[in-house]
Amino acid sequence: MAAPNSPDPMQMIARMLQPWQASLENPPAAQEVVLQSLLKIYTQTEYGAKFSASAVSNMVDYREKFPVSTYDDYKPLIERVMAGENELLLHEPALGWAITRGTTKGETKFIPMTATDIERRVSAGRAVMMYAAQTRSAQVFAGVNLNLNFPSVVGMVKVGDRELEYGYSSGIYTKFVSHKTPVRSMPAQEDIDALGGGTTWSAWEKRFNLAYEQCLHENVTLVGGVAPTAIEFCRYLYKKHRCYPKNRWQVQVMTLGSTPGINTYRAGTLTALYGEQAAIREIYGTTEGMFGQQMDAKRAWVPNYDLFYFEVETRHGVKMLYEMEPGETGSLIVSTPILARYKIGDLVRAYQPPYFRCIGRERWYTPLLHTWRMLKNLDPGLL
Repeated sequence: MAAPNSPDPMQMIARMLQPWQASLENPPAAQEVVLQSLLKIYTQTEYGAKFSASAVSNMVDYREKFPVSTYDDYKPLIERVMAGENELLLHEPALGWAITRGTTKGETKFIPMTATDIERRVSAGRAVMMYAAQTRSAQVFAGVNLNLNFPSVVGMVKVGDRELEYGYSSGIYTKFVSHKTPVRSMPAQEDIDALGGGTTWSAWEKRFNLAYEQCLHENVTLVGGVAPTAIEFCRYLYKKHRCYPKNRWQVQVMTLGSTPGINTYRAGTLTALYGEQAAIREIYGTTEGMFGQQMDAKRAWVPNYDLFYFEVETRHGVKMLYEMEPGETGSLIVSTPILARYKIGDLVRAYQPPYFRCIGRERWYTPLLHTWRMLKNLDPGLL
């Protein structure tokens, strides 16, 4: 029972969700507010000054003055920031660095994080909070989150005359979500980090063993992490203990990300392993930011229109994400507190507003692969 003076968890959840929900009622207005807030940040950086951020007053100006840029375009600038030129891209000191798992041309991307940027990443907790709001129950927070994420700290990188931590974005999200929301993760992200940053099966067995031992006698109500890792944990569990998560816990909801198809061709595997009662709530986050999450039982994610600025490059040119027609596909362009008009390399498909799916990386065969998977899994593309 909560202490007499403790805040009502449902009221707290409602307050945390309100900005996002308000942005969905009027995406154009919300995106205009975000653009203006980002422009104030860009005016404080050399990159922003180069493209006259202070002279930008609206979307048209923004598109005329700021180019669409890829990681290859930003990479030399990021390397200079790592060498100590903080003001080149950042309006405040970097607190750490997020790295990828090598999905871009086989290389690891380094993305700096600032306090402002990290505050926006906490939106990773919105999926489970929305689940609680819609079920009108905070019981999911009475248990623990089975934490199957990558390490949030892998090593240290020298930035000018400072040493800063770097790690995987999924672990970083979990660390800050646990600090800012009612979610209680086990193992704690710090315990996972202490095992090291290896990505071999042996390294993962150590993490999985830690998760199993700490959570064995806990009330696991939530599973969070990278979807393929959640499936690999089941492989470990069966190999070592001849059981699956559904035999140990009554998971209420799984908040998973990092790969397409979580709600479609991976859903059957996930529910078979974690239990039919476990609701899937997809999150769409990358190394660069947390851009959306599933809002309800419909099998798609909804953008964080109140936190990031979203454009999309389609066959008919660049438009706002909210302007996409159902069935239309395009390459996502995001603006964050650090990266202006960043072409992230993901193809997204629009459904009935405000729903979207990421169908894969921007490659010529991605739409064909997506269609083949839909046919193979008898998925008509319905929400």
